[in-house]
Amino acid sequence: MIVPGSTIGILGGGQLGRMLAIAAASMGYRVHIFAPDEELPAGDVAAEITRASYTDRAALEAFAASVDVVTLEFENVDAASVALLANLVPTRPGARALEIAQDRVAEKEFFVSLGGRVAPYRAVSSLADLEAAAYEIGAPGILKTRRFGYDGKGQARIDADASLDEAWVNIGERPAIYEGFVDFEAEFSLLLARAKNGETVAYPAVHNVHGGGILERSAIPAPPLVAAQVAEAEALARTAADALGYVGLLTLEFFAGNDGPVVNEMAPRVHNSGHWTIEGAHTSQFENHIRAICGLPLGDPRLSARGVSMQNLVGDAVHDWARILADPRAHLHLYGKSEVKPGRKMGHVTWLED
Repeated sequence: MIVPGSTIGILGGGQLGRMLAIAAASMGYRVHIFAPDEELPAGDVAAEITRASYTDRAALEAFAASVDVVTLEFENVDAASVALLANLVPTRPGARALEIAQDRVAEKEFFVSLGGRVAPYRAVSSLADLEAAAYEIGAPGILKTRRFGYDGKGQARIDADASLDEAWVNIGERPAIYEGFVDFEAEFSLLLARAKNGETVAYPAVHNVHGGGILERSAIPAPPLVAAQVAEAEALARTAADALGYVGLLTLEFFAGNDGPVVNEMAPRVHNSGHWTIEGAHTSQFENHIRAICGLPLGDPRLSARGVSMQNLVGDAVHDWARILADPRAHLHLYGKSEVKPGRKMGHVTWLED
């Protein structure tokens, strides 16, 4: 057990690390942030910061010596670095979950092996592969880089009249995956916290709405079609967590299809669609992640209100903070980012329904 007063190391210094650090501090832990970026929203609320590359072996070894457990706030950290840390200090989750989540083809294969539904897909390594995949699966579809894509980055939509050459160039001519579109009525995510002893708790399914590849808002309770598919989706999430020996908060995103839930993505970390849990659940996703990695009993994931909705503040929407605060029901979270950019998540706001 990692007792309060110990130091938690977090790989990554963005808003997820910031909210993890706040949850950890409320439970009596110190937090040490490791990230290469100059601006670190998580650094504003951390006890210590190391600015270094995720592949800097000497810096990683010094970091491991200064903390009692290591976790991460995003999955685009070199898996070999996580494996290195795991040999020096408890590291949760482990490298295997990262290796799968970092490669979209490996991720699809993983869920197929567990009996999950996925969109039709083909691995693409060349323009010829893309032409064959688009012919076999059909259009519309979407071309995604296999690695390091998020919030709609590294993606190109393929319509029937689209230029495959142009799409291939637009994603940088990198190893990719071509996915056929799935007919669905709603998108939802499941957040599952798993302890080292295999104990799990699952949050209510979250109905998500995206725009331009970025999550715009999340709401609970989810629509009836989603509610009818939660049991199957939750069973798959538990099976995946057990197969990975996962410790921490795991997120699975689904499409609610006509034949049942279709897995879209896995995130081995706390997730944007779970921000509502800070005010809207008895125990937030951030606190339950800290509880899990420290070997503490897991907290209650149930709703603390009749319903909850969360809106991301993207780009210039952050300037609406005064109007938002005029609503006494609103819970505003700003991430302390200095530069406002289109598509950049600057904060979020949550409303509870009595």
